[in-house]
Amino acid sequence: MAKLEHRQGKTLTCTVCKEQNYRTEKNVKTTTERLEIKKHCPRCNKHTVHKEEK
Repeated sequence: MAKLEHRQGKTLTCTVCKEQNYRTEKNVKTTTERLEIKKHCPRCNKHTVHKEEK
């Protein structure tokens, strides 16, 4: 089995309306910069950039 000691759950927040829409996992040892993913926001009803929270 794979070790999960370096993976952490992160919350993605919409940059337009500031709503927390998505949860994802990230390997914090290999990926040091913050995630920025373009995803659908149900509140804005369009695709916007979602950034990882602090």
